[in-house]
Amino acid sequence: MVKQNIRSPGFKCSQKGCCINPPLLTPHTHPFFKVIFYRNLPSEEQIKDLLRKKNFKEAITLVEELECDGEMSEDMLSFVHAQVGFLLLFDLHFEEAVNHFLQSETMQPSEVFPFIMRDPNRWSLLVPRNRYWGLHPPPKPLEDVVDDGLMAIQRATFLRKAGVETLIDEEFLSNPPNRADLLESAIQNITRYLEVCRQKELTLSVREGVDTLLMYLYRALNRISDMEKLASSTNSCIVEELETLLDDSGHLRTLAFLYASKGMSSKALAIWRILARNYSTGLWKDPVLENGLQDTSNNSISSKEIAATEASKILEESSDQDLVLQHLGWIADVNQVLAVRVLTSEKRAIQLSPDEVIAAIDPRKVEIFQRYIQWLIEDQDCDDTQIHTFYALSLAKSAIEAFEADNVYQNANIGRLDEAETSDNRRNSIFESPIRERLQIFLQSSDLYDPEEVLDLIEGSELWLEKAILYRKLGQEALVLQILALKLEDSEAAEQYCAEIGRPDAYMQLLDMYLDPEDGKEPMFKAAVRLLHNHGESLDPLQVLEKLSPDMPLQLASETILRMFRARLHHHRQGQIVRNLSLAVDVDASLARLEERSRHIQINDESLCDSCHARLGTKLFAMYPDDTIVCYKCFRRQGESTSVTGRNFKEDVLIKPGWLVTR
Repeated sequence: MVKQNIRSPGFKCSQKGCCINPPLLTPHTHPFFKVIFYRNLPSEEQIKDLLRKKNFKEAITLVEELECDGEMSEDMLSFVHAQVGFLLLFDLHFEEAVNHFLQSETMQPSEVFPFIMRDPNRWSLLVPRNRYWGLHPPPKPLEDVVDDGLMAIQRATFLRKAGVETLIDEEFLSNPPNRADLLESAIQNITRYLEVCRQKELTLSVREGVDTLLMYLYRALNRISDMEKLASSTNSCIVEELETLLDDSGHLRTLAFLYASKGMSSKALAIWRILARNYSTGLWKDPVLENGLQDTSNNSISSKEIAATEASKILEESSDQDLVLQHLGWIADVNQVLAVRVLTSEKRAIQLSPDEVIAAIDPRKVEIFQRYIQWLIEDQDCDDTQIHTFYALSLAKSAIEAFEADNVYQNANIGRLDEAETSDNRRNSIFESPIRERLQIFLQSSDLYDPEEVLDLIEGSELWLEKAILYRKLGQEALVLQILALKLEDSEAAEQYCAEIGRPDAYMQLLDMYLDPEDGKEPMFKAAVRLLHNHGESLDPLQVLEKLSPDMPLQLASETILRMFRARLHHHRQGQIVRNLSLAVDVDASLARLEERSRHIQINDESLCDSCHARLGTKLFAMYPDDTIVCYKCFRRQGESTSVTGRNFKEDVLIKPGWLVTR
């Protein structure tokens, strides 16, 4: 008998396609001979066999080798990764399962939807009915997966005690996991998978499912910051699916962000208004608490401002005037700066009606009214005289109140603590500059308000500089000078106003006020001397002497009067010098003109035109100041101001020194 090598079953062959590699048997090792023939086993069957035995790494390695050798496609590799992921998922290895899901290029995000939401649901028809090789149970919610897995572990524990081998992980048998930990791990890893899927190109329905179910998972993990980030960003969440969930769980901030991202501004603002009144401090991190402060009042203020800030962001872009005015009041109660930002926003497509806004502003919110009117006038170039008058009257009324309040504080001897509180209140104002400064600037710059109406309001107040500005608008120079010189005692401003008037009698009128102030006041000799010193040369000395009071000390005025006389004499002699120089220049010009007209030139038969080079002969010709000669035809063509050389005598004057310059 011929010795024949025979392979015994039970061993793996190194050749691909064969699953057995037996030892060699000879006729001498066994009395009977049994020949067994083997056929090549398909690759898929080998992979299935490895997966059934939980040899996941070996299965993936075999598939990768087959894919490298070209015996298996990339889609099959993705298919196997997905199959391994589902097997690991039901074996409670959630992190490894998701890692395999992410390596599968063909797996759809909708395949994990049944693990999150029970059927039937909005996305049930999107889930592909693909059981792969039937090696894992049908998809079901993660709670059921965890419960079934824990029951399998308990069953395997009893079987192990009975001596039956099982395929359950040894780590689970030796250290049984906690249900809560397993469920949290499952949710975290499915969340990780959906977060990666958001970056892929998905259909609208699938994207809606991914974002909506991702919000469910964030809610289950209580990841509030991620919930708010998803809701406030561009998302495809289905609001109807999340309204009840977020409302019942108290996540109103997330719901407000979601409403705003979907253009449901009215609902979002309603929530922010509720939160501003009664904020749920358990669902967000207050910056006051994070800084270690436990002051309840500060916490409340911070919470309200956060709600008002988010509401103002929505209103800044809204062109719905009724909606803006509806929520303007409570935002203004929380923070006036935010209210002004809403009213003056440039982000909205259609601006609000000024009349409607002015009517809607709370009369007690004076600074909001003033800031809005200021924005209309300065930024929107509003030229409505009524609005300008409203603004001037409002500023004037506030200035009177501020002036009276300052007097009360000064007379009451307020302590340091109250002064600090007063300065804090001023820092919290919308405006940086004081009210009187803003009033004075507006009264000077605008010509569209009614000065008489404003003057009637401040007539009985101590706002003297404002009165001077208004009287100046009305052209009442005497009253302006009285206020500047006598009430404010601002000599420099009074002299400046006289210079603006531009008439010498204005200085005389001011001098008369200094010397005779009326109302029982003493004469202001120092101011009078200052006026004479600065502008005495423009005054008539005789009129000045007539105005001087007999009570004025001679030593105080003598030097100034003497300087004034000298200045007048100097001014007179300087005028004579200028007059004589002007006459000399005129005589010099006349002489130069005469010399030019009396110039002679000799022309013969050889003389040529400097322009066309034609012989002049007996032709008419002209001579320019630079001594160039042209025929009359060329003179008519070029004109009398431009010579042949191109020099324009009107722009570039030719100066010839005369007798005055020579001297």
